Amino acid sequence: MRTNDGLLTLAAHNSQPEAVPESSAYAPSFWSLDLLLQTISPTSSSVTVTEPSHGTLPVLHLSSGRGESWERFLQLALDSATNIVQGLMPLRFVFPFLSGTVCRSDFIPQRLECCELVGHAASFLEPLQIVEPVPVARRGDHDGASAVGPGLEQLLSKALGAIRLKPSASFTELDDEMRSRLSYPWLVPGPISRRRVAWIQGREDIDCIERALKAAGALGIALVVMDEPGHWLQAPNSPWAYLRESFVEIDLTADDGLAQRVVDAVRAYPEPIDGLVTISDVRLASIARACCMLGLPTEDPEAYDIAADKGATRMLEQAACGATESSVLASAAEYGPFMKQMHSSGSLKHMYPLVVKPVVGWCSDCVSKVSDDGELEVAVQKASARHASSAKPSTAVVVEPYVDGPEVDINFALLDGAVLFYEVNDDFPSSADLHDSGDLDSRANLNFQETQNVMPSALPAEEITAIRDQVLASILRMGFRTGVFHCEARVRNSHVKYERDHDGIFDLVRKPEHSDSDSDSDPDRLPLQALEVYLHEVNARPPGYLESVAVALTYGVDYYALRLLMAAGPAEHVRLRALSHPFLGGPQFHLSVMIIQQTQAGIMKSEDAAREFLDKHPQLKDHVVDYYTRKKAGDVLEGPDASALWWIAFLSVVSRTSRMDLLKRVKFVQEHFDYQVE
Repeated sequence: MRTNDGLLTLAAHNSQPEAVPESSAYAPSFWSLDLLLQTISPTSSSVTVTEPSHGTLPVLHLSSGRGESWERFLQLALDSATNIVQGLMPLRFVFPFLSGTVCRSDFIPQRLECCELVGHAASFLEPLQIVEPVPVARRGDHDGASAVGPGLEQLLSKALGAIRLKPSASFTELDDEMRSRLSYPWLVPGPISRRRVAWIQGREDIDCIERALKAAGALGIALVVMDEPGHWLQAPNSPWAYLRESFVEIDLTADDGLAQRVVDAVRAYPEPIDGLVTISDVRLASIARACCMLGLPTEDPEAYDIAADKGATRMLEQAACGATESSVLASAAEYGPFMKQMHSSGSLKHMYPLVVKPVVGWCSDCVSKVSDDGELEVAVQKASARHASSAKPSTAVVVEPYVDGPEVDINFALLDGAVLFYEVNDDFPSSADLHDSGDLDSRANLNFQETQNVMPSALPAEEITAIRDQVLASILRMGFRTGVFHCEARVRNSHVKYERDHDGIFDLVRKPEHSDSDSDSDPDRLPLQALEVYLHEVNARPPGYLESVAVALTYGVDYYALRLLMAAGPAEHVRLRALSHPFLGGPQFHLSVMIIQQTQAGIMKSEDAAREFLDKHPQLKDHVVDYYTRKKAGDVLEGPDASALWWIAFLSVVSRTSRMDLLKRVKFVQEHFDYQVE
């Protein structure tokens, strides 16, 4: 194969489709052609590509321009040839074994992301592309003249994509990885129509929405972004303008008129819009009402109203289980009568500590843990005032018991009330959980801000099952049937607790009274009737960007892609089901989303604290799969006393070995991460 300035020779063998385990219930749908790229000399761009066991293929010619996708892939391989160990670079081209429409055009790189065998994975597909079967290449198919010119070129032009393996990886190892990652129905029968979805509220910057926008493109969904004038996605010359079809200016104030303004914008748009999506908590119910007015797919707006109101959520839960331990105050003015009633019943003194929070809010904002009447009064006043001046004023406050069991995030993808996919991750204790001092001054900086989320959860299997079943029941009780849901809960009477070991590693351990259980097979090991899943909240949208990305990397399921397909309604249910399949082999690693909180006030001096930390500790780079610095040089840090809590940075740290190995890395980051202020 000849480039403008070099020679490339090919030789190959093929990897036939293998049987997929019965548990996947999915037939194999691809085969592979494996090549070895070999440099001719250290100073030449000429290379030879050889079949691993069958010799060298004849010369082909690469075009001098952009060329086809496979040519560009080989050119990139040539460009990286200086990194080849012992002159060999393994490549794999992937071909369809069946016909159909590809669910998402980037499925190969998307599902192979973070695979430690892969140096680079590329897709050659267009969105919504229909593919036909390519006959499996047998040994000898490309011998002699038949491999020259159109023979091999035509074969490579039909590839779905290609993979450049890391020099140390083997094709056999990659077979196993591809079986695990691609054993799902990424091909669906028949053509798929292009959809158009309005994305309402485009987020603050590209770093907290990029993957969602790119998922839309890979799905063949045109995005119409609706947001305030001056948004970073508005300008046609924006470097990210290609990710949306157009931008529509709209007043997004979260008031009673928002639904009608969205309806007017959709009706004024020159092309039909098939669905609406927002991931803004305060706008979910309004967008659902807009969908009802437009006749577009949606869930009941009243269900969104309940989910957005922590007081309504808590009262619905209490009614379901007959509990009376929580209260909702319409405003701080009700504090006096509430306390009088509690003291007259004599129950309040037995309930401390308590948690106080506004009925609306996010990111644990204005949530307080209190231990006596004085702290309770201060917390109620603070929570009641938090949203009193918002576009939709709210002064109501929830007062509920503090549950000291393990906290979890549980995320669902539901279709017609059935679970398509779910996962549970451990939300590690916050400063308010860990602190046991009764001194008000020492408690002033404490909060429920997240510290890290670790997936998959280390809770006992029975507890995870109980969480799934009870939280699912809560979602359905609100009136939801379809959607992506991010839920937070605690486990009362759990058999595990957080504890620090002799090496300082902090993790879940079995409680002493439950440490003598015989085995996981003992049906009496965990009395399910003793468990209670205490629901904190249901967010009727995907988890936050950090966690959504972490789930996509860990399990292969993209919540943003699912939510976009749900917006288009029943016509996309086939793709929705297909893309809800996680990796066949389970999560590819243990992952911690580490949140670095503000510890001091001032002006940020560090240019990019997360990047600088990784540059300082390069041994961690292979174990950090995602990171972002929110507060950069020049930004004002209000410190831990700030009324609104914004973190410094996050890092997604992983281990393919064990959870303990992961937590050792987490401990290192916690001890060594720093930043400069002035």
